[in-house]
Amino acid sequence: MEKKKNAAAAAAKKKKRESDGPARKRARSGGACADAAGDRISNLPDAILGTIVSLLPTKDGGRTQAVSRRWRHLWRSSLLNLEVGAFLSATAAAKIISDHPGPARRFCLRPGDSYADVDSWLRSRALAGLQELVIYYARASARTLPLSALRSAASTLVVAKFIGCEFPNESVKPSMDFNLPLLKQVTLTNVSILGDVFHGLLSGCHALESLSMWIVQTAGCLRVCSPTLRSIGFHLYSGEELVIEDAPRLERLLLPYASMARPMTIRVIRAPQLKILGPFTPDISKHQVFQGMNLVSLENSMRTVKVLAVGSCNHQLNAVLSVLRCFPCLEKLYVIFYRLYGKDKENEPRYDDRLQPIECLQNHLKTVVFKFYSGNEQQVAFARFLVLNSKVLNKIEFQVHEDYKSQSMARIHSLLKVENRASQDIQIEFRGNCYFVYYHAKRCIHDLSMADPFR
Repeated sequence: MEKKKNAAAAAAKKKKRESDGPARKRARSGGACADAAGDRISNLPDAILGTIVSLLPTKDGGRTQAVSRRWRHLWRSSLLNLEVGAFLSATAAAKIISDHPGPARRFCLRPGDSYADVDSWLRSRALAGLQELVIYYARASARTLPLSALRSAASTLVVAKFIGCEFPNESVKPSMDFNLPLLKQVTLTNVSILGDVFHGLLSGCHALESLSMWIVQTAGCLRVCSPTLRSIGFHLYSGEELVIEDAPRLERLLLPYASMARPMTIRVIRAPQLKILGPFTPDISKHQVFQGMNLVSLENSMRTVKVLAVGSCNHQLNAVLSVLRCFPCLEKLYVIFYRLYGKDKENEPRYDDRLQPIECLQNHLKTVVFKFYSGNEQQVAFARFLVLNSKVLNKIEFQVHEDYKSQSMARIHSLLKVENRASQDIQIEFRGNCYFVYYHAKRCIHDLSMADPFR
């Protein structure tokens, strides 16, 4: 009898819970609780919200004051992110700088009518503690960079980009008194700078990790001496040569668009950690790479380089193998095919595979990637040579157009003579073309988290 009573009571409780369920759910889904659930971001601490605001574009950051009373004070208390010229006039920028108490996270000046105010802005309280600075002049203006650009925020600056400007070249003291203890990234694009000023800039950067030089105009040579520098990007240079004089931590020397550049000379005096190089053309009339005082060669090889990218048209493939002799410890090779009109003709000499053994093919080369591979006779002969002579090769990757991928793998294996391969572990893969090879390499000048800038 007692068991029946307990069972009846339990059933009644269960029925009551089921009848109350929808009402309770409706209560939880409505009213103030629903508002809180819909605006969870406002419950974050001020420090996090301030960081979010500082990452927004200038106008959007200011508009957050209208979100709610909770957000009203955040813009003035967060790090200022100010971009002038594109969508913000000089008048509006001046108002923001006068209203914001500082400090600032980022200041970007784009071409516009606000050049005259730059110096005073950079000295203002609002832009104190600046972490990222971008000065972008229209090249036609040929304006001189104000010294305040590197002095007002010298102790806090982490990233600096200077585009379309001239560095001061008057009689300034050696090193120009630069002292930039936190500066990690420097980009110089379409700038004019004296060799002594350039040397002084690098000498004042005590934490510099990456340096991008794009269309740098100077007289003589640019000398790089930096105990911390890990990555250099370089393109279109008007001077005599780039000299890596002393860079004990340099890991990568990237040369995007080198195949389209004017002749240049790169001299590596001391870079014992240099592992990644390219892409450059094997045409020595355009590019010359020296190790010390002599051209890189079989007798003067660079044994530290493990990853190499070479841009080549079909008639230069013999020269590519000559380049391989200069890098005996090479583990990964990229060959970027490009068409040079008037050169790639059917009556040009075929690839000659009667060459002496190449050290990297005997002991180290494990991966080869062909970009923009079309499968013409010269390219096939070059790939076949690597298949037949690379003794530790694990993988050859062909990046091709879709129509080439339709060819049968059996025919491709036959052309490459895979049955006679030197390495039994070799795998052959076909992928679609990556059309942003040079852009990707350029991006990796500063992005050191990407281990392979040519991938």
